[in-house]
Amino acid sequence: MRARDKAAVSALRSTLAALDNAEAVPVGEAALRGTALEHAPAGVGVTEAARRELSEREVTDVVRAEVAERLAAAEELTTLAHADRAAGLRAEADVLLRFLDGPGVA
Repeated sequence: MRARDKAAVSALRSTLAALDNAEAVPVGEAALRGTALEHAPAGVGVTEAARRELSEREVTDVVRAEVAERLAAAEELTTLAHADRAAGLRAEADVLLRFLDGPGVA
């Protein structure tokens, strides 16, 4: 990261965001409607919900989905005008694949 590898930074940031989203607890429709203001909870942290803990398999699935998304987008960018963007997406996919193929990954 010190070398400012833009493809790696971009891929890792968006994958971390995808993992963060995957850990979010689903909100029920009733909770989205809310209640009257006078019945709303008050205080620090009262609206916080515990995050889901992803298994190693779920993390791997999220990373694989990110790789697939980048490769599919790169395939769609077939015109010469977008060749550099397609190459960037393939480079990001390669970064993520290195993490999947690395030691300690199921």
